[in-house]
Amino acid sequence: MTDILLIQPPVRDFYSTAKRSIPYGLACIAASLFKHGFSVEILDGLATSKSRKIPLPMEMDYLSGFYGNPDFSPFALFHQYKHFGYSFEHIGKQAKASGAFLIGISSLFTAYSHEALQTARVVKACHPSCKIVVGGHHPTALPEAVMACSAVDYGLRGEGEVSLPILASILKTDKSPSDALLSTVPGLVFRKSDGSLHISEPVWMLDLNDAPPPAMHLIRTRYYRRGKSGASVIVASRGCPMTCTYCSLGKNSKTPYRRKNIEVVLQEMKQAIEACDAGFIDFEDENLSLDRNWFMALLSAIQTRFPEPRPELRAMNGLFPASLDRDMVFAMKAAGFKTLNLSLGTTSAAQLKRFCRPNTLSAFENALDLAEHCGLGAVGYIIVAAPFQDPMDTVEDLLYLASLRTLAGVSVFYPSPGSVDYDLCIQLGILPKHQSLMRSSALPLSHTTSRIESVTLMRLGRLLNFIKSLIDQGLDFKAEAGGGQTSVCLWTTARSRASGFYRCFLQTEASGDSPRMAGSTNTKSPSN
Repeated sequence: MTDILLIQPPVRDFYSTAKRSIPYGLACIAASLFKHGFSVEILDGLATSKSRKIPLPMEMDYLSGFYGNPDFSPFALFHQYKHFGYSFEHIGKQAKASGAFLIGISSLFTAYSHEALQTARVVKACHPSCKIVVGGHHPTALPEAVMACSAVDYGLRGEGEVSLPILASILKTDKSPSDALLSTVPGLVFRKSDGSLHISEPVWMLDLNDAPPPAMHLIRTRYYRRGKSGASVIVASRGCPMTCTYCSLGKNSKTPYRRKNIEVVLQEMKQAIEACDAGFIDFEDENLSLDRNWFMALLSAIQTRFPEPRPELRAMNGLFPASLDRDMVFAMKAAGFKTLNLSLGTTSAAQLKRFCRPNTLSAFENALDLAEHCGLGAVGYIIVAAPFQDPMDTVEDLLYLASLRTLAGVSVFYPSPGSVDYDLCIQLGILPKHQSLMRSSALPLSHTTSRIESVTLMRLGRLLNFIKSLIDQGLDFKAEAGGGQTSVCLWTTARSRASGFYRCFLQTEASGDSPRMAGSTNTKSPSN
């Protein structure tokens, strides 16, 4: 028996990435609840290799025209829609067996909010005496949508480390607290006695260093192993001071930007290494390297505190190229980084202006030069199919990446609730009708970039990476030159040789007239 059960729901999608789904946030909330005297367990609905094929939801039926047939090529996209994780029924039975009087359900992403709410319904049916609270970014941005589910008793906006211990303390002594008492809980959303909703402003921790270290021992770490060693995650800062229009966690969202003290971060690293033999640690910060002095001090402290072999370090949310310099990149290498995940966005000046992002091309190229010089890999991320984005500009982005020593990370735009671009989609009347479509794999928009163009751009990005992988393996590409053959290096000749191919391929794919690559979807272009 436990006081409080925290649940990470299963997800339904074409893919699931285990190393990006470690329930770090629930571990942080659990630690805060422990500090306030409650017993806590985490039920991780994703911590299993179990998955099963399920039909596409009706609102995604149009995707069958893009992902309908199996694709076994090296540049495959998606095919089978699946339920990843435990069944809802299993989670409901586990919730009942826990005996918890309060059950918290994580709902971080709007695209998976249906799974979170279905979890709430099943848990309430199996364990009707418990109170259910849903927290995360989704209820923070769209509280009314969460409270429309009758199985949900409360929503939390902002950071649960602050509000959940207060709510739990109230519910432990009073099963039917008054509206006045509930309204004292910061960040709380609840139905008042008259049936209307009370919606508090989001609450944020003033000082991240006041929080206890996350209760990582509650996480099923053996599921998240990466090869022979464990994997873990750390968030050393929260929020972001930048104003990118597509982001729901930057300055536009009013989420405050805060950092942890270096010693606090080092203690989390030590815990990860000792508790789960972490050989891989991902910093999930929005912008880990923005504060140069802080980051350089952290990298130096890692080298001093942790002897080799150190865990491999990554910053998979992306690094801002302009924040990197020679000393920093070499210090990252020494501290355990093996790859630079670089946020490029686009090379288009007009689109950068729409995104409210500075031009970082020279800084991006400098970071790649430094990465090559010290033996680091690199991935450059671009955004595709945003409102008003020209697909031919994305072709230029791919050609630019083709000429450089980096893999291409192609991210299809999706409207993130709480972002400036989400509101723009509402104003333009192009916001998807279903919340489940707020994900890249659903190709949510068909504005100035059609869905068939988005699919083609994704496939071109994967084709580019495949060719680069062959070159990295030492394979020479030969091109006819007069009567003989000449070795051609992709990233020194890609623009002149690939421009016509990319443009032609994009145009013929969009028309539906060309035969497609082996293993791709049917030849008819579905309606957009």
